[in-house]
Amino acid sequence: MASRTLDVWQHRKVVRHLVRRDLKVKYQNSILGYAWSMLEPLAMACVYYFVFGVVFAATGGAREAPGGPDAPGGYALFLLSGLLPWMWFSAALSDAPRALTTHSKLITTMKVPREIFPLAIVQTKFVEYLLTWPVLLMFVVVLRGETGWNFFWVIPAIAVQFILSLGMTLLLSSINVLLRDVERIVRILNRVLFYSTPVIYPLFRVTEIDALPDWFKWLYQHNPLAGIFQMHHAVWYASEAPPASVLWTTVGGAILVMLVGYVTFRRLESAVLKEL
Repeated sequence: MASRTLDVWQHRKVVRHLVRRDLKVKYQNSILGYAWSMLEPLAMACVYYFVFGVVFAATGGAREAPGGPDAPGGYALFLLSGLLPWMWFSAALSDAPRALTTHSKLITTMKVPREIFPLAIVQTKFVEYLLTWPVLLMFVVVLRGETGWNFFWVIPAIAVQFILSLGMTLLLSSINVLLRDVERIVRILNRVLFYSTPVIYPLFRVTEIDALPDWFKWLYQHNPLAGIFQMHHAVWYASEAPPASVLWTTVGGAILVMLVGYVTFRRLESAVLKEL
């Protein structure tokens, strides 16, 4: 694994070229260009804010809590702090099955480590995520959001999410070449994960439901995605910081997914090359 990692590092210029190419192709015929990377999440945030921050609150669903109406920045900032990184994860997950099939000609003609193609997918979506930060910072200023040392939660949040996204991309891209149903499964999985992860609502909304059994609450709270988005929310709401047990489970789960994805990718590599 170390030698392959070094090989990927030596071909980092190829990764940068793929990222630049994908971004250029995506926005080259667009009038607004890169501005769409900010307008799209802003439009989604407005829709979810209306549904959960206005309609849901008006029907008695609101409660004073992180991201509630009395919190610094209110629900709008809480919503954006989870929605923007989710769009990075969701976009990477959606494109993951096609990471190899869309580059079949390059893979069969270029002598480069095949891992660079899944890596380029995740890195492209990460760059798009960075382009959405002006929207988030604008809301922080306008809504008078507050932060402090908890701002540094953004570092482990991004690092762990990158590892998890890369592991899933390695796994799904290799399996999809041999089993094309993966794309359809991922489309369903993407929607399920969005509503089953504390992206647009705080974690306590689930853990404080008395009707749910304790084992379900434990599994839900220790889901790596739950910990990742708790860290994203903790950047602006210190009370949302995950406890140590959740943090270690999140990091360990992301590393496990990465290892499983890499091992699967390597073992299926010869079969994938024959199929491509």
